[in-house]
Amino acid sequence: MTIVIGFVITVACLLGGFVAMGGHVGVIWQPWEYVIICGSALGTFVVANPMRTIKDSGRAIVEALKNATPKARDYLDVLGVLYSLMRELRSKPRNEVEGQIDDPTNSPIFTNFKSVLDNENLTHFICDYARLILIGNARTHEIESLMDEEIQTITRDKLKPYGALTAVSEALPALGIVAAVLGVIKAMGALDQSPELLGHLIGAALVGTFAGVFFSYGVVGPLATNIKIVREKKIRLYIIVKQTLLAFMNGAIPQVALEHGRKTISAYERPSIDDVERETMAGGKPAGAEAPVKAAA
Repeated sequence: MTIVIGFVITVACLLGGFVAMGGHVGVIWQPWEYVIICGSALGTFVVANPMRTIKDSGRAIVEALKNATPKARDYLDVLGVLYSLMRELRSKPRNEVEGQIDDPTNSPIFTNFKSVLDNENLTHFICDYARLILIGNARTHEIESLMDEEIQTITRDKLKPYGALTAVSEALPALGIVAAVLGVIKAMGALDQSPELLGHLIGAALVGTFAGVFFSYGVVGPLATNIKIVREKKIRLYIIVKQTLLAFMNGAIPQVALEHGRKTISAYERPSIDDVERETMAGGKPAGAEAPVKAAA
């Protein structure tokens, strides 16, 4: 919603200021200039990126428009899964815990926390490292190093749409100049026409420069930044898992290990200790229930 509001404010101030200066909005409407700029930008975007990144960029744009960042409920679900899993690792035989890890879709632990189970990559991340803990041979510093490497890989993959759109944003002013040059070439072919017609053609050409700069700094650049913010907040879930499981491997009891994970959440979104204790002891949110969650001060 904030993206839409921001775009509305930007366009309203842009057009309102132009009209207030005595300009005519109709002069800015040069559809073929926009076709040249946007079409060239789209073409270079397709040339520069593999199909996987192109598709992921579409998903990332939708996520940014919806502000699909993890909410307090998502953080509580991750902590709830980890708490239940750590209790199983401490109290039950290996063969019983293996069943929970090998088939999370049918595991009572994961089915109680649907938001985690719906995040397939995060579920695999949790199960993979729980399996390593269950084996018992891995050293904590080795697991930490492996987690860091995997999280770095996930971060690079998740931020590829940001890099791709940032490259487009940086290219748009130059593409605007290209459109403007083409417009000037057209105007040069009409030097024998009246000054009024020639002025109109030159004005239309300059719209290309305006559009390229505006699309770069007013549309694509801010959208790319918002994609980065959303994706980085999603990656924070992996950091929570990492810190919680490492604390557990170092000998912390599940309640204390959860606090290691909780502290990695931003203070603006971090659930309170009471919320975490209440949710983990309840074993997950009942279907259709919405428990009120307070952020920690």
